[in-house]
Amino acid sequence: MSALRQVRGWLSAKRRFQFCLTLVMVTGLTAACGALLMLPNSVLPKIRAVVPGGDALVATDPQVSALHRLMDSYGKVISEPVGTGAGKVGVVLGHPARSGDMDVLAAELSAATTAVSAVWGSDWSQAPVVVVASSPAEFAALTNETGAVPAEVAAATVADPFHPGAQPTGQRVVFGSEAGRRLGPDGLRSVLRHELTHVATRAVTVDRSPQWMLEGFAEYVAHRGMRQPIEEVAPTLTTRARAGTLPADLPADAAFEPASGEAAAVYEQAWSACAFIADQFGEAQLVSLYRQLATGPKDNAAVAAIVQNTLAIGYPDLLARWHSWITARTTPGA
Repeated sequence: MSALRQVRGWLSAKRRFQFCLTLVMVTGLTAACGALLMLPNSVLPKIRAVVPGGDALVATDPQVSALHRLMDSYGKVISEPVGTGAGKVGVVLGHPARSGDMDVLAAELSAATTAVSAVWGSDWSQAPVVVVASSPAEFAALTNETGAVPAEVAAATVADPFHPGAQPTGQRVVFGSEAGRRLGPDGLRSVLRHELTHVATRAVTVDRSPQWMLEGFAEYVAHRGMRQPIEEVAPTLTTRARAGTLPADLPADAAFEPASGEAAAVYEQAWSACAFIADQFGEAQLVSLYRQLATGPKDNAAVAAIVQNTLAIGYPDLLARWHSWITARTTPGA
């Protein structure tokens, strides 16, 4: 009996020891988790998305390594790879000081890629490279600009030299260092979609094609599906229309220059023209019209002929119906 009591006492002591050890471990782990939760996001490593095989996502565009080297001279480079669907991987590059803007863009990149493909189709890379510059000097270097970049430019699209019809290389969207502060998260998202539209359409777009179509189409894709009222998308156009002033014609190329003083208003007009065409004739017809107008410089007669052939409507009738469309949507209570 004495020996049996000793064994029971030993077992009882062992259980107490195990219980105490477990309690200490649980308490320690709880404290450690609490401490991690209290750390600022900038201290914690980002959790990267992984592919089904378990490998970390890696951007495959060959320009990424060269961009890293270029950006290193402006500070530490960080990257956020993003799966954009169909096995494609895009990336957002930048510096720690712009991590907030990078996070917004990375969170939007997949949806933006899908939104562009939904209108244009899948005949583009669908693995975009997006860069957030740390300064005007870095923005100029990333966009291959040799002179001063106008302060109004929040983002730009760049591509290596290529022959029309060939698949462009070295395409990237570059955001300025102040883009996030000026635009806010919603503005960053819409500008990203706008610039990705230029990336998607670049292979069929010849320089100096009618700007109202190039920029209006990008604006249309940027705002498509966002359910924004026209007062938000086109405030200047709305104000003028309610005062009885409608655009006399589709905006001329020169009006898109910052020096014109009308750049914001003409972008709104171009958006409304493309939104009107998509609404009245269908998105497929809008895309077809883009492909035909984006083949190089066009005078008024050439534009009118393409409109007639594509939409089966005369140019004066197109303008009249566009005016009616604007009026109907800008009338208070409409």
